[in-house]
Amino acid sequence: MLRIHFSAEDLGRIRLATGPDPTWEALLSLHVLGSSAIDPELRSWTTRVRATLHAASRPLFHLVPSRGYSPDFLTPAEAVTDPEAAVDTIMSTSQARLRADMALLGRERKLPSWAPALASGVPAARRGLGRALRHYHRQALDPYWTQISASVDAERALRAKAFLAGGTERLLSGLHPAVRWRAPVLEIAYPRDGDLHLRGRGLRLVPSYFCRGTPITLRDGSLAPVLVYPVSQDVGVLRPHSIAARAGALDRLLGRTRAATLLAIGEGESVTGGETARRLGISSASVSEHATVLRDAGLIQSLRVRNTVRHTLTPLGAELLDGRVQRS
Repeated sequence: MLRIHFSAEDLGRIRLATGPDPTWEALLSLHVLGSSAIDPELRSWTTRVRATLHAASRPLFHLVPSRGYSPDFLTPAEAVTDPEAAVDTIMSTSQARLRADMALLGRERKLPSWAPALASGVPAARRGLGRALRHYHRQALDPYWTQISASVDAERALRAKAFLAGGTERLLSGLHPAVRWRAPVLEIAYPRDGDLHLRGRGLRLVPSYFCRGTPITLRDGSLAPVLVYPVSQDVGVLRPHSIAARAGALDRLLGRTRAATLLAIGEGESVTGGETARRLGISSASVSEHATVLRDAGLIQSLRVRNTVRHTLTPLGAELLDGRVQRS
């Protein structure tokens, strides 16, 4: 259990993030991608990102394992809402912080060959980290940021309403089922036991779309205190922000039914022709015909298991749906 100890001064210094924090959303979404347990709301997002993740982003998995410690420098204390500014802040991390965090990570897992250069603050290693983060933000988060922001904004409104109705006690006690307010201590069901004494620094509350499970905080208690917690409302399946507009463009490009077939296949990790037919209200023969054209175009792949054919997006199909296909 984690116990966060408040003073009277701390209670007056509770702050709520003004929007989704791009550093925390990146870190926690990497946790999701590396986990074998996938939330149904994130299944199509996970499938698309895993299939198309840029090679430059893959070193991030060495820094952000699905479980256990991730370096605190990846989520700096500064409340930055712009992803580019957030990456710049991470790249400017002090050498002392890089060395300390990477040493702690190295005590928990084997590090790749490039890790010592990053721990030493070598400029090329810093640039490589920045490149990895920028690619990851553009591919895994930017197309979905509208929905992520809407979910966080809705949570902020709920917290504001709670505060107005019952003050700090109502605000803190309703954060999450894993959180219990026993004034002046906030108790959180946590993987490790510990105490965080705020000592007049206050606490920044950060609602997060990709925080799944229990709330999370920084390992180093000397850093500016922060508590990241899951948004409380039903957020729905994560879809690219422009899917409605692109659906019209896909209709013109592929034809309405064929475009709908591609979108339906993109909704699941692996869907059968029968499932697609029921979803669209068309015959299985029609689905088979459209699937053949989509497969010939390299947008889907199909696998027959006994009498069932399952369809999945190819990387090209995922890019087309996410609006990332570039002209040569």
